[in-house]
Amino acid sequence: MDPMNPPVQRPRGVLFYIGAAGLLAMMLIEGVAVIGRHIGVPLMGALEIVQVAIVPAACASMLIATLHGAHAAVNMLTERMPAAAQVWASRLGSVLAGLCFAALCAGSAWLAVEYWNSFEQTEVLHISFRPLRMVVTLAAAALSLVFFHRALRAGKDT
Repeated sequence: MDPMNPPVQRPRGVLFYIGAAGLLAMMLIEGVAVIGRHIGVPLMGALEIVQVAIVPAACASMLIATLHGAHAAVNMLTERMPAAAQVWASRLGSVLAGLCFAALCAGSAWLAVEYWNSFEQTEVLHISFRPLRMVVTLAAAALSLVFFHRALRAGKDT
């Protein structure tokens, strides 16, 4: 990193704050739960609250990483390919990732529809799974669309 020219910081959007709120909620709840266990006053349902906070945090972080192209990648093979082959490899990778998230979206939607009227909820606090399944389904759909869009745009941004 060049100390004279620090990296330009991107503006933080709504997804950042959703993910940050989820992570902060998880830390706060787990901290209170650990302290409560040590002093003899356990926090009932702490695990369920943490599980609920993980869903928006994970979905937001996957969307942010995908939109910014910040996924971890090993390019030892692709960087040695000719430029045209690199474009096709990138396109294929994006299509496969899009298909993976489309399958996740379809499976999540299927579960949401299948269990919509079953009143599925957590055991201790009775938190409904419906909104969580909807968030996962929408995030998977968005991720799929981003990857398919990236596949169509591969090679045009160079």
